[in-house]
Amino acid sequence: MAGFDIGRICVKLSGREAGKKCIVLDIVDKNFALITGPPKLTEVKRRRVNIQHLEATHERIEIKKGSTDDEVTKAIDKAKKTSFMKAEVKP
Repeated sequence: MAGFDIGRICVKLSGREAGKKCIVLDIVDKNFALITGPPKLTEVKRRRVNIQHLEATHERIEIKKGSTDDEVTKAIDKAKKTSFMKAEVKP
């Protein structure tokens, strides 16, 4: 499976947002990553999560480290991944 890097699209595996897709914005350390949905698109809030609670997909978008939710939304639109992001996955 693909590794965790900035711009990687992942699926949340646990918590109230389980099954929803998110984007990695930054790697905090070997155990944690900063992610966002963004909330307007997938209802996943920007937060730090344990990478064990994420499953990386092979999809990624081009964003800069720590991008705003608006910048992430524009990058998703540009990469034509809006419908992919909205689709939920059964964890």
